[in-house]
Amino acid sequence: MVAVIPGVEVKYSALLEFLQKFESAIIAFSGGVDSTFLVAAVKDSGIPYLAVTALSQTMPSQDKKDVRIAVEELSLNHSFIKSHELDVDDFVKNSPDRCFYCKSELFELLTKKAKTEGYMAVFDGSTVDDLTDYRPGTRAKNQFDVISPIQEAGLNKDDVRKLSKKMGLKSWNKPASPCLSSRISYGEPILPQSIHMVESAENALRNMGFGVLRVRKQGDTARIELTEPDIARLIDSFLRKKVTEELLKIGFKFVALDLEGFRSGKLNRVIPNVDIVGG
Repeated sequence: MVAVIPGVEVKYSALLEFLQKFESAIIAFSGGVDSTFLVAAVKDSGIPYLAVTALSQTMPSQDKKDVRIAVEELSLNHSFIKSHELDVDDFVKNSPDRCFYCKSELFELLTKKAKTEGYMAVFDGSTVDDLTDYRPGTRAKNQFDVISPIQEAGLNKDDVRKLSKKMGLKSWNKPASPCLSSRISYGEPILPQSIHMVESAENALRNMGFGVLRVRKQGDTARIELTEPDIARLIDSFLRKKVTEELLKIGFKFVALDLEGFRSGKLNRVIPNVDIVGG
């Protein structure tokens, strides 16, 4: 067992004990904090596994690169598959339960692969925090009997980051990186061109030195969310004009700065009685 931090070692031991109940498993691997921690724990448990990454048009290009790097650095038993959310009409319609259709596509592919290749279970990286979040994908997880070992062991996101750091995982402080469809306002169809515009806009801002950010597509408008220090930077006249020029070139008609700043899942405010979570 890896060395862990006082206060969470009991939870980590519980995680390993839970994992060892399974003869083998497929792991939904995105390369993010939670799934990287989970695959490291599965390796630590000693059970046979296959980490599987679903490649789709909604996955940021940088995330695909990060997955390949993690696979090499951690010497993972790994496989890529292709998912096709953009062929699912209900996903493209972009209703508030969009994630259900995305996760249904993913978990159906993973459960079929598990049966074909003889793996006992399918794992995902959900944490205890996800139990109180607005997660339509949880319904799909339950539908396909996908198991969440981190959640079963009582570990939250903060626990996972602390343990990941102690385990030497480079992903320990990686920012959340939800799929690109989460940047598009509910009700606006998720189209390849829209996804390309959002990713191009975010890449343009990162190339100018901005850090944690989102570019939300609301019709013809790009609404930029930045951290407080980066908001102050963007107020500079020269930089503001440069950002505007780049985003107009990408195809947006209007460019706006969200004065509230970056907050994950802000588009969920349109859903009644739902806390702000997610992308």
